[in-house]
Amino acid sequence: MNNLINDIKKELRANMNGVASAHARQTEDYRVNWGVELPRLANIADEIAENRFSSVPSKEISLRALAQALWNESTRECKILGCMLMPATDFDEEVCDIWAESIRTEEIATMFCFYLVQKLPYASTKAFEWMAREEKMLQNCGYLTLCHLMRKYPLSEEAEAEFLDQAGASLDNRYAIKALQIYASLSEDNARKVKKVADYL
Repeated sequence: MNNLINDIKKELRANMNGVASAHARQTEDYRVNWGVELPRLANIADEIAENRFSSVPSKEISLRALAQALWNESTRECKILGCMLMPATDFDEEVCDIWAESIRTEEIATMFCFYLVQKLPYASTKAFEWMAREEKMLQNCGYLTLCHLMRKYPLSEEAEAEFLDQAGASLDNRYAIKALQIYASLSEDNARKVKKVADYL
């Protein structure tokens, strides 16, 4: 595993974006940030998944174990690759919560929800659980996940009422605002409901 992680890091360093990396180091959001752009990270993830990246046979290292090892690294690119590579079918709720609670940047929250959480069979459950939490980053994950889910299918009447109640109480969160905007864009009836929330406040 360590050899494979080191191989991946070498590839990441070879693809680093100096300007983006220097800016990110100044913000101290990450211990290490090579500034590798998302399209290249997606290509690297494909190479890893197809076992074209390393001489290590795929049967010796599961994608789940590799994704977890990458997530444990204090590196922007490794965490994003972990989100891209983790099989949704192997990602249980307890581990999902552990990952979510360890997130420290909005970028990683966005990648986590886009590449992984929205694909989980329990995504809706997690979204509503996180929206109700006090921790800002978990709230972000909840609203980000719901943004993706609402584009796929309508909320149930009960879920809709809970969402409007939670989002109405979280208008200081830009992801709650974004979720309300997406919800309102889906139908005229939804738009009226969002307006009622805004008028009430």
